[in-house]
Amino acid sequence: MRSDLIYGALTHVSNRYELCQLASKATRKLHKPNTRVQDTTNEVMARFRYSNPVAATPTVEVKTKVQQRRAA
Repeated sequence: MRSDLIYGALTHVSNRYELCQLASKATRKLHKPNTRVQDTTNEVMARFRYSNPVAATPTVEVKTKVQQRRAA
């Protein structure tokens, strides 16, 4: 049942709103054509149960480009 999957996923994500946001993003990325969205959502929740989805989000590193001045 999906409620079991949700409670399993809540072991890694304590906030239900955040879990909903992460699950919807993952479902959109992992969904395959000609399959049910419900099956994809269940697969996402099963993945969240065994791994931490918050730790898997990549961090964006901003590299600044330093301009060098030329001598005249």
